[in-house]
Amino acid sequence: MLGGTFDPVHLGHLRICVELRERLGLDHVRLVPNRVPPHRDAPRASDQVRARWIADAIADEPGLVLDTLELEREGPSYTADTLASLRARFPDRPLVCVLGQDAFDGLVTWHRWEDIGSLAHVVVVPRPGTPRSPVESLPGLTRTDRVEDLHDRLQGCLLAADVTPLAVSSTQVRRLLVQGRSVRYLVPDPVWRALRAR
Repeated sequence: MLGGTFDPVHLGHLRICVELRERLGLDHVRLVPNRVPPHRDAPRASDQVRARWIADAIADEPGLVLDTLELEREGPSYTADTLASLRARFPDRPLVCVLGQDAFDGLVTWHRWEDIGSLAHVVVVPRPGTPRSPVESLPGLTRTDRVEDLHDRLQGCLLAADVTPLAVSSTQVRRLLVQGRSVRYLVPDPVWRALRAR
């Protein structure tokens, strides 16, 4: 799963999902938009609009799935709660939680972060503009370089994965929109068309 506000979803999000699905041999990647993000400002676009953007963006991409479970849950969108819900739904399948380097660097400040390793594996991807720091084991998460470990165990592995660094962010997209500038080729075409029509 890849969580976030997706306000709006952009090509950096989607490229990460496609590359990790291929490189890690994942059945699918679930994009999980936050309802109430605990570590950032509330999204500007509504839940329904952000979900529609994701659905339209991934409509032709097999293996990418929109999951609205955080939008349907009251209160803060805590990753540990989301993973617990996914673990209940998929009790016998390995789960992978994808985090950007910046999110991983702050993981120990998250709500119930110690539970994450008992629910899923964690894969850390570089975030353009964030210094690359070593990905070390944490309580409940054992560092590995073997993709096979993600398939052989249900949870508890920590893997650093390289992906194509696309230096685009939702903040940048919103800033360009406020300035009246084009965001084409930063966001998927269906999202670009929707944003242009607003």
